[in-house]
Amino acid sequence: MMSFLAQADAAQNAVDPDLWLQALDYLKTEGPAIGLKVLGAVAILIIGSMIAKAVRGGVKKVMLSRGVDPSLVGFVGSLAYFALMAFTVIATVGQFGVQTASFVAILGAAGFAVGMALQGTLANFASGVMILLFRPFTTGDVVEAAGVKGKVVDIAIFSTTINTPDNVRIIVPNGQLYGGIIKNFNGYDTRRVDMVMGIGYGADIDQAMQILTDLCANDSRILKDPDVTIAVSELADSSVNIIVRPWVSSGDYWNVFFDMQKNTKQAFDAAGIDIPYPQTVVHLNKVDA
Repeated sequence: MMSFLAQADAAQNAVDPDLWLQALDYLKTEGPAIGLKVLGAVAILIIGSMIAKAVRGGVKKVMLSRGVDPSLVGFVGSLAYFALMAFTVIATVGQFGVQTASFVAILGAAGFAVGMALQGTLANFASGVMILLFRPFTTGDVVEAAGVKGKVVDIAIFSTTINTPDNVRIIVPNGQLYGGIIKNFNGYDTRRVDMVMGIGYGADIDQAMQILTDLCANDSRILKDPDVTIAVSELADSSVNIIVRPWVSSGDYWNVFFDMQKNTKQAFDAAGIDIPYPQTVVHLNKVDA
């Protein structure tokens, strides 16, 4: 141990005194500038961190006030925070004269490579964010999109789960959903039921239309406003077609549709109004031998 200390003292004594003088001169001339750079870097780091936290809190507050999904709120808030902190760190390093352009270029190139490799996944992610933000449909809605029709049971970041009417569970990538036409059957509180009732050419049109009017008036599920539309729409090949278009609540659509078919058939039968169906008439000509 004593020999080691002796060697250290000898090494220290061997240092050229001019080096110490040069170091002191450097600190005298450059010290204030270095100190200012350090203080500036610390200030940038502290202020940048405060701004990043404030932005994260503001983003979360705004998104929650608009009813955005909580899982998306946390993710977007964290994404904004880390993005601002990355810029803060780069600005802090730049205070010491480090060239950050090449560093930013490397990060950009790496991000581009990752984006190209995961473009399908990123497209689904971006579509999931748009769906959760703008809500073209929500959980419980009946939709038709990407060739699938059914009830939405779950909306995730990358995919949406839809149950079909025959109880088949289908998981659809969000990129396919948001990139095409979306029909939301629960988009409004009311819907119009479009039906066509055909009667024979020998039937009384006014009587048939009055029966249809009474059926709609006696059904409490059919709304009074807007009015029901009942009119002759077509003189078809074998029938006179009458359109019936009542307005109902979205939840009553199919029940009203099915009940109107049954009630119309029973009412027409009771009134002696026939409902024609396609027929083929064959004429036989007798030829004498």
